[in-house]
Amino acid sequence: MLLAVLGLVLLASFFIVVGISDLAAASVQRREMLMGIDATDPTNIERPLQRWDRWFRSTKIGGRIHEQLVLAGEDDKPAILVTLIAIAGGGLVAYVMWVGLAPVFSLLGVGAIVLGLRIYISRAKTRRREAFIAQMPELARVLSNGTNAGLAIATAVAMASEELAEPAGSEMARVARQLKFGASLQESLQEVEQRLPSREVAVLVSTLLVSARSGGSLVGALRDIADTLESRKEVRREVRTTLAQATATGYLVIVMGFAILFLLNIIQPGTVEEMTTTTLGQVALVVGGTFFVGGFLIIRRMTKFEG
Repeated sequence: MLLAVLGLVLLASFFIVVGISDLAAASVQRREMLMGIDATDPTNIERPLQRWDRWFRSTKIGGRIHEQLVLAGEDDKPAILVTLIAIAGGGLVAYVMWVGLAPVFSLLGVGAIVLGLRIYISRAKTRRREAFIAQMPELARVLSNGTNAGLAIATAVAMASEELAEPAGSEMARVARQLKFGASLQESLQEVEQRLPSREVAVLVSTLLVSARSGGSLVGALRDIADTLESRKEVRREVRTTLAQATATGYLVIVMGFAILFLLNIIQPGTVEEMTTTTLGQVALVVGGTFFVGGFLIIRRMTKFEG
């Protein structure tokens, strides 16, 4: 019964935190739009959240978090708000572990803060990269049509930035803006490759750079790339669907480990806390945790796909 209650509390808290994050981000975006419209209004006062976020970004940790949010395409969300939500989630994990297991397990709340931020930013980067890769066949076709019409690569990139949706549109707009201000094509495209590392992006960037240096049939190359990328997109989708169950199993291994500890405490209250105070219990916890974490890492390694 206690396990079910704790699980429901965690689930409800997760949805509350996610909802607050989305509402706050939408509110900040709305205020920024209104401030842009009423920029000439002298009564327009900067919001406290924006002032705190600016101060937080001036710190070393805040600047790093903001930089990662920008790379993940989540720059519309205040870095201080994301950090506060992570701290709140870590505090919740610490409280549940303290009450449900033993005081020493509350230290996992600190790890949950760091791990939560890393997972959130990593997943945001992955979503942005996957969305860009999914748009690459269309991007290659737009560039191919532009160069086939006699446009220079820089002009074709600017045209692609206007025709394509996010995130390809903003990435091409950034490249076009850098080219406009005198940056070389190589530097601009290599920055895209650094922001969105993948084999598909590397192939497209290499094709554009080689064609710009030595000439050749850029139109034919881009059309071939578009067809190849379309096929690769279908293969990627099939592989990820096949590995979805195995990936879920990896996370289930960790959940089962904590579930067993909660179950022990339900059957015999105080068992886990007593294990943390005895040598034999500490050895059992360390060995068991090592096996569960090792199983999780092995499954993740077996199901890792970078195609």
